[in-house]
Amino acid sequence: MSAPTVAVLGTGIMGAGMARSLRRAGLEVRVWNRTAARAQPLAEAGALVAADPAEAVRGAQVVITMLTDGPAALAAIQAAAEGVTEGQIWLQTSTVGVAGFAELADFAATHGLDLVDAPVLGTRQPAESGQLLVFAAGSERAREQAAEVLSAIAARTVWLGEDAAAATATRLKLVVNSWVLATVTGAAEALALAEGLGLDPRLFPQTIAGGGLDSGYLQGKSAAMLSGDFTPNFGLATAAKDARLILAEADAAGLQLDLATAVAERFERAVKAGHGEKDLSATYLVS
Repeated sequence: MSAPTVAVLGTGIMGAGMARSLRRAGLEVRVWNRTAARAQPLAEAGALVAADPAEAVRGAQVVITMLTDGPAALAAIQAAAEGVTEGQIWLQTSTVGVAGFAELADFAATHGLDLVDAPVLGTRQPAESGQLLVFAAGSERAREQAAEVLSAIAARTVWLGEDAAAATATRLKLVVNSWVLATVTGAAEALALAEGLGLDPRLFPQTIAGGGLDSGYLQGKSAAMLSGDFTPNFGLATAAKDARLILAEADAAGLQLDLATAVAERFERAVKAGHGEKDLSATYLVS
């Protein structure tokens, strides 16, 4: 089977990185973004910048949506409706929550799309280097036909069954993101506490380095906080949206998640303080 043509709807931090990885793998790529200027740099990488979503998806074998949230993903695929074809593979890689995914699954069913629930874990650098972790659920046919695309964007794909509509991958992404947000918040507060107690805050990451309490992610985010480099890799406003999704699903499941509640409040406070466009490590600034 010839290499698939891929349409990428949404070229923010993650979508742009994925598009570059696809081009590096030699795939034909078409891109669209609501703010056209954000898609234009991808032309230098050999991607076709489409004027609208329908143009991007028309004739593509695989469609990727990487938008901020469920409503944005739904609006993009609805705008692409004139260009979609029955049987087209749709990799829905955004973090949209269970309710948001249900609306997308309804669109896929109505238009005969072969939907894969495929949220990704990673930030700017893994997206640009093709080293994302993908959680995926979808048909065996979609798994086979999207294999080359997933190989280009991901270091690993965790397959969670063939029923995309069950939103199993979306549910797991929320679980993993709850840990991500808690880890960043914990690092931010530990550094702030060290400084508040009159210590050099660098002592915290230095002391736990290499031990059972350490992780590469914690060290990376601690370094960003200490250096004041909040260049967005995972936007704080997006993290706040994910925190709200986590709480909504916890509430629907009858759970009381005290830490998740506190994390969500903290990220909302950081957004209101004007840090939404920074990396989520900027939560450190509201301690």
